[in-house]
Amino acid sequence: MIVVLQLMATCLALVSTLFLIVATWTDCWMVNADDDLEVSQKCRGLWWECVTNTQDGVRTCDQYQYETILAEHPLKIVLTRALMITADILASFALIILVLGLDVVKLLKEEPHVKIRICYFAGFIFGIGGIPGMIGSVWYAVDVYVERATLVLKNVYLGMHYEFGWSCWLGMAGSTGCFLTSIVLTCCLYIFRDARSSQYNRSIYQYGRTAAGKKYAVDSRV
Repeated sequence: MIVVLQLMATCLALVSTLFLIVATWTDCWMVNADDDLEVSQKCRGLWWECVTNTQDGVRTCDQYQYETILAEHPLKIVLTRALMITADILASFALIILVLGLDVVKLLKEEPHVKIRICYFAGFIFGIGGIPGMIGSVWYAVDVYVERATLVLKNVYLGMHYEFGWSCWLGMAGSTGCFLTSIVLTCCLYIFRDARSSQYNRSIYQYGRTAAGKKYAVDSRV
């Protein structure tokens, strides 16, 4: 059962990490939602914004409003970038640690207790990594709707309005996956830990009895 949980957690961790990385480096955190604009669709990401012509499918992208990455940026962009990059690094690091702790990996094969602790540690890192990812994604989405609601209350119409796009959804999904992975690697593995320990101790006991029996047989012959 522990092997099944490890493989399930690995698949979930891999998908979650990919979601976070894709969300960080794609350009559709905000998408225009104006029904009157049927000629093009405009998406804004953390690094650049792209416009897609809905008639011929031509897509053009420009760096997000600024000439260099070192230029002064809005607080929302800077913090969301920092949070998402932190989540990417933590999730990637936790994924590597998790692979080393799998039973199917020969590393530390004779130390099952150490491998379990490695999985615990990976789950802990995944839990921490999901926090900045979720904060960045939810904060960005809330900020988009607050900005939109503020313009509506002030009766300001800029020709288009935005809602959060699929990149923001990927960030939320990846963060949620990190939390679920953390639960599987900590709580679920802890529940089945006793069964594995009993099996391991039983095998040691049987090996000891077998070795003692062989030694007694050799001494009897002598």
